[in-house]
Amino acid sequence: MTTAIITDPSCLMHQTGIGHPDCADRIIVIKKALAKLKSIVTFEKSIKATLEQLQMVHDRKYIDEVFKLNTANDLINIDSDTLIGHNTLEAACHAAGAVIQAVDLVLSKSPQINSVFCNIRPPGHHATRNRAMGFCFFNNLAVGVAHAIKVYNLKRIAIVDFDAHRGNGTEDIFLNSKKVLICSIYEDLLYPFDGPPTNANNIINIPLPPGSTGREFRAEIIQNALDKINDFKPEIIFCSAGFDGHEKDPISTLNLTEFDYLWLSQQLKQITDKHCKGRNISVLEGGYALDALGSSVLAYISGFVSN
Repeated sequence: MTTAIITDPSCLMHQTGIGHPDCADRIIVIKKALAKLKSIVTFEKSIKATLEQLQMVHDRKYIDEVFKLNTANDLINIDSDTLIGHNTLEAACHAAGAVIQAVDLVLSKSPQINSVFCNIRPPGHHATRNRAMGFCFFNNLAVGVAHAIKVYNLKRIAIVDFDAHRGNGTEDIFLNSKKVLICSIYEDLLYPFDGPPTNANNIINIPLPPGSTGREFRAEIIQNALDKINDFKPEIIFCSAGFDGHEKDPISTLNLTEFDYLWLSQQLKQITDKHCKGRNISVLEGGYALDALGSSVLAYISGFVSN
């Protein structure tokens, strides 16, 4: 079985303005880092999510409102840090489409690929059913999960979100779902600043105190996450793969290193090998220290491809 990388040229065309953390260089540094891996397949172009596929997780009225904004040539601020430009919606539809494509690859009748990393932007896990925020427009991972449920009739899907910022949008979309277990590991008291974390039977919240180290990150996951995910017996694991918890990242205070991302993927691989036939899909979310992002993603993916 093989690991695949999916990206799309449109993800480089989404412009956010000078100095914005979510820049096109993020895609480039990851691509360069992953060129060191020999045993992967790369898809340089993704499919494009359709309106019907976006509607699986977003309200039609919201989708229409976002598409109307796409006619402008200048950048428009949806909020203080989420900007939409002429090429944004093309990138956003291909980003969501990349996750759908990943699902089709790993769940096909005769899969040759069981692990996929979607090197895409704009990110998605802050996008709720009816709101763009936190650099996000469409919830890429949620679209892929809904596709897996609708088309492949999966009944147990685990989502592991290790972005430094809590994935409030994913929680909003799958709140109280009996088919989806969400495990969210994030820095406490950080964006999205929406009050206490969501309390639901299908959500495992693991808030880390500001300044937490990799040792604390690993200990919390061992104590509060791994057994619960194992007990859920997922048919596939999706990861909101945010690397903004790295010690060099400018928009969190966590102190994770490449070793922590490698360790996490190794733990998840044990679960996917046991319950999921090795099937896992990771979707890029945050990670804004360019000198650490590529090496962090490389370490993370290496945990899935190692024997």
